[in-house]
Parts: sequence; C-alpha cells; structure tokens
Amino acid sequence: MPLHKPTQSIRQNPMLAVMAVLDLSLFVFAFLLQPPLQVLQGFVQIVLAPCGLITDYFALAGAGAAFFNAGVVMLIGIVITLILKLHYTGATVSSLSLMAGFALFGKNALNILPILLGVYLYSLYQRESFSKYVYMAFFGTCLGPVVSEFAAYLPFALPVRLGLAILAGVLIGFILPPIGSYTLRIHQGYNLYNMGFAAGLVGLLVMAFTKSMGYVPDTPTVWGTGYNLPMAVYLFVLFFAMVLLGFVLNGCTFRDLLRITRHTGRSVADFVTMDGFPVTLMNMGLVGAAATLYILLIGGDLNGPTIGGIFTVMGFGAFGKHLKNILPIMLGVVLGSFIKIWSLTDPSIQIASLFCTALAPIAGQFGFFWGVLAGLMHSSIVLCTGVLHGGLNLYNNGFAAGMVCIILIPLIEVFKKEKEL
Repeated sequence: MPLHKPTQSIRQNPMLAVMAVLDLSLFVFAFLLQPPLQVLQGFVQIVLAPCGLITDYFALAGAGAAFFNAGVVMLIGIVITLILKLHYTGATVSSLSLMAGFALFGKNALNILPILLGVYLYSLYQRESFSKYVYMAFFGTCLGPVVSEFAAYLPFALPVRLGLAILAGVLIGFILPPIGSYTLRIHQGYNLYNMGFAAGLVGLLVMAFTKSMGYVPDTPTVWGTGYNLPMAVYLFVLFFAMVLLGFVLNGCTFRDLLRITRHTGRSVADFVTMDGFPVTLMNMGLVGAAATLYILLIGGDLNGPTIGGIFTVMGFGAFGKHLKNILPIMLGVVLGSFIKIWSLTDPSIQIASLFCTALAPIAGQFGFFWGVLAGLMHSSIVLCTGVLHGGLNLYNNGFAAGMVCIILIPLIEVFKKEKEL
C-alpha cells in the first residue's frame, strides 16, 4: 500500500469522523442490547475463548458483548491510525470495517495484538515506516484464532501456552507482509481479500505443523439466531444515515453516484481518492443495505458472522465494490443452490454469499457472465478450503477467492484472446 499524507484535521479527513461515529455506535448499541455487567462479563468470556470458524460471539456471550468487543477492536485500529497520522482513504475504511466486523465472530481485543506487533517488528526489520504495512497488519489479524487456540489448548502449563501463543502471533505478523505482497501478484488484483489468500497459506502451514506434532484444532460451529429485528433496525438506520449524509454533502444530489460503477474494482480501486468522500459514503450505504436485504430475503440470520460479512461489504464499498460488480457474484451463489446439495440458509453458505464479493473485480473487468460463474465456483470451493487451515483463518472466503482466481483468470484470458482473434 502507498504511504498517505499525514493529517490530524477531521475537516480534511471526514472519513475519520465517519469511522469514529460508527465505532461509537457499536458501544452504544452494545449497552442497549444487554445490561452493562453482562456486557463486560461477556467481553471477558470472548477474549478468553477459542474462536476458530465459525464462532458466533452472539451465541457465545451475547449480542451486547459481541458489539462491545467489536467497538474495542475497531478503537484499537483507529488509535493506531491516529498515532501514525494517516489520511483516511478507501484502504483505511475497508480495513477498519473488517476489524469491527470480524470482531463479532473471531477477532478480539487480545488475539489481534501479537499479530499487529509482528507486522510492526517487520517494518523495523525493513527499516521502513509502519504506515507502509499498517493495512496488512489490520487485515492480517484474521489469524487471531491461532493465538486463541494455542493459548487455550496446547498441552502445556498456562504460562508456556501463553508464551507460545504470543510467539506464534508475532511470527505470523512478521511473515505475512512479504507473503501478502507475493499473493497479490498471483491473482493480479482480482481478489479484494488478498490477505485472506495469504493468511490461508500461512494457516495451512500452521495446521500442517501442529497436526504433525499431534494437535489438531477442532472448532464446533457456534451460530446465533433470533436477532433479526434489532439487527435489521440498527443496520438499516446506519446505512440510511450514510446515504443521507453523502447525499447532503454531495449538494443534495445523487450526481456521480452511477459513475462509481465505471471502476472494475480491481485492486487498487480507492473510491475515496478517485470519486470523493460523499459519493463513496453513499455507495457504502447502498451496498451495505443490499447485503442486509439479501440475508433477510433468503430467510437467513443476522448474527455475528453475517453482520461481519455485511460490514465487510460496506467497508469495501470504499475500496472496490459497488452494486454492479457484486450482484453477479452473489447471483452465482444463489444459482448454485438450485443444483447443489446445500441450502442458501446453511451457515457457511450465508457467509459465502456475502464474502464471495471478494471476486467483484472479475465481474467488473470481464462482465456479468464471468461474475456469475466466479460466484458459482466460489460457493463450492469455499466449502473445501476451511479444512486446510482448520478454521484458523477467519478470511476463509478470501483464501477460496484466491483459488478461484488461479483457476478462472487464465481461462478467461484464453477465451478472451480467442474471441479477439
């Protein structure tokens, strides 16, 4: 990622204000959902529990505790950006949104810290500013479950387990930046969740090593239900506020909103830089609302994992996603439900339906048909990749999307070349 000009002015940095308000809303909503004592007790339970895929913090400790954890994790990210004096761009918004979203089902205020430290140490090793690698650090916290699993289950005394867990997190953070830079070249920017692909490879390495030593992570699926009404109200109010604020700041017009669809979404597609703050904010609200509406229409569950997916779609509404390039990918998953043995309401498929939009650049670059095919392929591949890293990589869909790109992009280029000839 390129370095960004430092600034501490909210007037010059309006996305900082939006992210700060979003973070504040997480804390406020947490205490509306549960009494303060239950929120704090649940928060402690979250930070101490193992959290591989799929561990819904709603079901584990309560929705209020989950939102409080998301607020804390996002606050850590915001504080780091303030210390580094980063100007908020699409990359900042997307990474902070993922920090908050995945803190509803896997990340917590403790298991992300060793990975952040590892990336920081890598920047020192390279004798470069941490600001160059900070987004890799944020995205790389998807391997937080490694820290939690090691701390909880390794067959050693507690001090040894904690030491090994911290060491594992630091080592993971240290090696992720060079691996992430390499995987970006492999899929050529067609997978928006590049660090998910890199983390999948690292998770595979961790899984192989631990399995050869006799330890195999085994995380049962924890899935919460019954939260649709309050969550829908929160999400639709949030996204309506985004669209309204963007509309007002854009001169009370939707002018230029459609122009955002001219971008393919292929990395790096920073809508904040290319199209401005107001238009980007409206786009974020629209794609977030569309993702929420999709879950409700299929009869799905608004819980930690799916809201994490919705937050991810919203965040990447500033960094590559718009309705034109995400809908064909999602349609591919829907069409797959008619010919495959799973249902759209299966937990793993609900998540895949949202995170498959990592492949939005394929639809943006090559068109509707290839986008649908990419979604169709993704919905099958993602069900097989989790076993490779044992659920230790929260961005399993990013890992699967990388696999889709490796298979599909060369075929598209061949057919495209034949058509041109």
